[in-house]
Amino acid sequence: MKSKLIKTIGLTSLTAIMGTLAAPIFAATHSSTVAFLMPDQASTRYELHDYPGFKKAMNKRCPQCKIIYQNANADVALQQQQFNAAITQGAKVIVLDPVDSSAAASLVNMAQSEGIKVIAYDRPIPAKAANYYISFDNKGIGRSIAQSLVKDLERTGVPKDKGGIIEINGSPTDGAARLVRAGVHEGLKNSGYTTLAEYDTPNWVPAKAQSWTSGQIARFGSNIHGVVAANDGTGGAAVAAFKAAGVTPIPPVTGDDATIAGLQLIIAGDQYNTISKPSEIVARAAAKVAVEMLHGKTPKAQSVVYNTPSELFVPKVITQHNIKKLMFDTGIASAKQVCIGRYLADCKKLGITR
Repeated sequence: MKSKLIKTIGLTSLTAIMGTLAAPIFAATHSSTVAFLMPDQASTRYELHDYPGFKKAMNKRCPQCKIIYQNANADVALQQQQFNAAITQGAKVIVLDPVDSSAAASLVNMAQSEGIKVIAYDRPIPAKAANYYISFDNKGIGRSIAQSLVKDLERTGVPKDKGGIIEINGSPTDGAARLVRAGVHEGLKNSGYTTLAEYDTPNWVPAKAQSWTSGQIARFGSNIHGVVAANDGTGGAAVAAFKAAGVTPIPPVTGDDATIAGLQLIIAGDQYNTISKPSEIVARAAAKVAVEMLHGKTPKAQSVVYNTPSELFVPKVITQHNIKKLMFDTGIASAKQVCIGRYLADCKKLGITR
């Protein structure tokens, strides 16, 4: 990855960035069709955040544009059908978050041969350069969650000469997951802690991550000092496996996406960290680039990933120490949604009130 510039999202800049991305630039002079094709429903983010954010931004920037939205439910063949259908329905720009990053190369090639622009969204397409790539810095995410875990282990005096860490990666067909995994490896490389075992989770399915973790608990027992999990789904699965095995205390577990479940586990002390990356930011950026492409413009790139002009955003690591300040005081997360049931008391301990 050759990076020229990476946008860093901080407390003072987050609102400004979101406002800028949401502001209209120009309206289309004619009706155009844009497709927004997402990969799966295992994560709720696509229905709750990505698509609503994209649709809202498109409606402001190009109110005459028609938006086609489809979710492939982790089915490569279904996504290909949805991609073909989008072309048949006249899509001029296709925003694609691929189920299988390798298989998506043929889709990009087909679209580009017909003059259709493809924006790789969230997950890169390594084998064939899309017209643009928009995502958070996935390699940086992996490195950050791993380094955060290492610092916690060192802070609490966990020895480096016995036991080690297990690593739960994302889907092996997901190009972004491969970048996260590479970042994790960088973050652990010089830590002094041994990686006992690692696992690529098919389609990010939490149940598979939980089953694998259960096997590692039986294999390594108390020698597991920490878990680097690539997202909140796999992290929560690891937590569930430790609880089912009666392990207390649960070793620190990482995550990513700042889902409601992930935030609740952090507040309860069951998960150590996650990554805050509001999907709406990337969705709005994708809408901006799509409209520019509709008008024949060449969107400005801040970096290059897999030979593709790219825009990458770097979010922050969230732990119990900063969750109130970075997630709730900023309004990114809602206490009314997170602080419910058995998590209400833990929220109050951290000063998070509804």
